[in-house]
Amino acid sequence: MKSFYYLVSLLLLICCNTKLDQDKFINPAPVSNLDSTDIVQKINFNSSNPFSFKDIITDLDNQKEQEVFGILRMPDTFNKTQEYPLIIAVAGSNGWSDHHHEYLQMYRDNGIATFELCSFQSRGVSSTVGTQVEVTTAMMILDSYRAYELLERHPNINANHIGITGWSLGGGVALFSAWKPIHHAINKDIIFAAHLPIYPPCIVTPKLLDFGDSPIHILIGELDNWTPAEACLDLVDQVDDNIQLTIYAGAHHSFDGDSPVSVKENGYILEDCRFIMEEDGTILMNFLNIPMRTPLLQKIGLSMCARRGPTYGSNQSAKIKSFDFAKSFMNTHLH
Repeated sequence: MKSFYYLVSLLLLICCNTKLDQDKFINPAPVSNLDSTDIVQKINFNSSNPFSFKDIITDLDNQKEQEVFGILRMPDTFNKTQEYPLIIAVAGSNGWSDHHHEYLQMYRDNGIATFELCSFQSRGVSSTVGTQVEVTTAMMILDSYRAYELLERHPNINANHIGITGWSLGGGVALFSAWKPIHHAINKDIIFAAHLPIYPPCIVTPKLLDFGDSPIHILIGELDNWTPAEACLDLVDQVDDNIQLTIYAGAHHSFDGDSPVSVKENGYILEDCRFIMEEDGTILMNFLNIPMRTPLLQKIGLSMCARRGPTYGSNQSAKIKSFDFAKSFMNTHLH
């Protein structure tokens, strides 16, 4: 029996709730191994709080520790004698939404377990829209790797078939978790089998354009001005063939949700933002190449190129196509 220590509880109807006052988690008891028929489990693990990619690459051992949790859900047809592929899923800067859970239910219907990463809730944060400093891409990438390290030892998870997906900020996690300097700094022995970033911010271009060999496919809307499609197109044009891109005509940010097209007053319009990233993870402002190493410097860097009030909202045609593609992509690379 594969054994390991972590916290687990039966939570039949819960998820990573964006509204902190609605979290209803009971206190789980520690167990020495998972030999349970529970199809929904709360998993706690240790991570830390690196603000930037540079913190991970050059100073990971000195970062403040952070306990993080997530929700592991097995397919409804769960059989405790079987191993299942797994998708680690990462929400955006506004937290978890219904359409995210629609994807995850679709995956489980296709025999793939899902793990909802709760990076925000673990840190007492509900949203980072308009700031992007309280919980960062670096923190969430590290959380994803630490979750992988734990879940690959789960007796019902196939360690060779673990993929990652995310939306918006979480899409950035799904994308840059493949970047070689980050990968090697955290754990070079871990390889995600597939990366599916959905409308990620592609405004940072690494000088080292090495995203490994695992398949990566970006889904994004043509009219997205929050995380612009043009930036992703520019990135993909510079990288080898393992990163592919689909742009949905007439679609805005969050095209796969159900809300009508609206303006997010405090969000960032990033169409005019492009940053260069050094191999050590330092991201440079487009003004005088000043490193954005702190929350203040990041805010200054964004203030020089970003505006407020991006549009977001549903495009049913793009949503259907995105769900169909996600299903096919994960079935192909995880089964």
